Amino acid sequence: MNGASREALAAARERLDALTDNTSVDAAALADDLASVTALLHREVSLRRVLTDPAQSGESKAELVARLLSGQVSGEAVDLVSGLVRSRWSQSRDLVDSVEELANTADLTAAQRAGVLDDVEDELFRFGRIVGSDTELRSALTSRTATTAAKSELLRSLLGGKAQPVTERVIVRLVTQPRGRSLEAGLESLSKLAADRRDRTVAIVTSAVPLSDRQKQRLGAALAKIYGREMHLNLDVDPAVLGGISVRVGDEIINGTVAERLEEATRRMAG
Repeated sequence: MNGASREALAAARERLDALTDNTSVDAAALADDLASVTALLHREVSLRRVLTDPAQSGESKAELVARLLSGQVSGEAVDLVSGLVRSRWSQSRDLVDSVEELANTADLTAAQRAGVLDDVEDELFRFGRIVGSDTELRSALTSRTATTAAKSELLRSLLGGKAQPVTERVIVRLVTQPRGRSLEAGLESLSKLAADRRDRTVAIVTSAVPLSDRQKQRLGAALAKIYGREMHLNLDVDPAVLGGISVRVGDEIINGTVAERLEEATRRMAG
């Protein structure tokens, strides 16, 4: 997002944090309400355009939201969406993306309250790895001909009782309401949101053999020093790296594997 949309989303995040700081607010229920609003705005293009029309006053758009949503979702959800439409947006799609992000953040807040946010982070990462290595499963989850009910049932058979309820909810929403995104991009976005709940950055670490607890602690401390914030390590084992480790933080890759050094030596010899 750029310009006005980025500022609007930043303000909405602050409002959500202030709201969910109150433990009397059911964060999981709020997430469901915001997910319903996301689906409505994605489906109703004309409504989305009206709610982001700069020619309309913020108050008139907030009043429209109240008329449409009151009695359908909680008062907290109505207030959050009303605040969103009072803001200015660079493009109408940004409003939908922002409501969806707030829904996922509310669910992750519920996980944090329950003390299972670390589990959710790890489960999202592992699920991404499973999907990435199983083309048949990925095809089933991204098929345009499969029904929403069929995809939901498949996910519940895979995750039900084996993952945290929050993990299951956010993955089911992602798969059944992809909104034009790839499954991989959606899972990566969810992982980043989960890390942000603890003000941490996710580092994807690939090694030839599993790291010891001491190695994980030392690596986490070294990365925290480099990036100036606590790091959450998502660990993957790949014998193909031969030795050493490869670390990816966002778009940056720190590669210290034997395979990478061999490739570099080969390139130099060829050159």
